[in-house]
Amino acid sequence: MLRPFLPYPDKRLKTAAAPVTEITDEIRAIWADMVETMDAMPGVGLAGPQIGVMMQLAVVDCSDERGQAVLMANPEVLHASGQMREHEEASPNLPGVAAVISRPRAVTVRFLNEKGEVEERDFVHLWATSVQHQIDHLQGKLYFDRLSPLKRKMLLGKAAKLNRR
Repeated sequence: MLRPFLPYPDKRLKTAAAPVTEITDEIRAIWADMVETMDAMPGVGLAGPQIGVMMQLAVVDCSDERGQAVLMANPEVLHASGQMREHEEASPNLPGVAAVISRPRAVTVRFLNEKGEVEERDFVHLWATSVQHQIDHLQGKLYFDRLSPLKRKMLLGKAAKLNRR
């Protein structure tokens, strides 16, 4: 089922999500909805708070052929590379604008997988960028929070102007 996106500045987008205590059929159903919603965007990742699910749930699929989504509960970065990578990021919660964000090129992430097992996985390039972007959402941060105050003000001003149209 496709889920609607919360429009910025909905306060839930700036609120940290609650940890998931166990992987249940309900959690798996939410993940399935998240993958369907992400694929319909089309996008390469989605976090629970973006659709009003205030749990630490995220999905990421940066594969060319799709259908390779990594389902994560309670993801946390254990290690980040010192080498940075710049990539243009955006969000369906604030449509029409984007910004180039610099993030570590590679990360090691620990999370609960769909079987309820703790998994550690390395992500690089776009996968690493997307995972970090989703973890930010789970902590109540949006990509533009990583911009300088002036660039953030300009981006939000442009978004507000687009929204008035």
